[in-house]
Amino acid sequence: MRVIALALGILAAASPTGAHADGLQAGLWKVINKPVVNGSAAAQTQNSRCLSAADVADLDKIFSPIARTTNSACERVEHEYTPQRLRWRLQCTGQLDMDVAGEYVFDTPQHYTGTITTQAAMLGRVIQNSTVTIEGTRVGECP
Repeated sequence: MRVIALALGILAAASPTGAHADGLQAGLWKVINKPVVNGSAAAQTQNSRCLSAADVADLDKIFSPIARTTNSACERVEHEYTPQRLRWRLQCTGQLDMDVAGEYVFDTPQHYTGTITTQAAMLGRVIQNSTVTIEGTRVGECP
């Protein structure tokens, strides 16, 4: 359970926000997360988020993960950004070893997709594999 919470913490930091003018528009976004954990589908989640012009001005900052771990050290080992795509990868070592990779594709100013994969191991034994598919759709102006 702790591994799932840690992976979701990294996911939450990387999840639904916005991109700059060539990417996403400011406004109200519906974001759907579809996780698969150790080969089994988990409960889908959906949330809404209002993104201001300032929020969508820095795609790289908004969609790149922030690692929050205890007794592990994380290092960014891959990072590639274009206005249409962001790809990153983190490796964490310590009490819990994790390899977390994400890719976002900004296909229109009103839509994006993403995939985050996580493999977690303890004492050299894999204890969790997960993939979360993310879809963001702009639904209108912020209230």
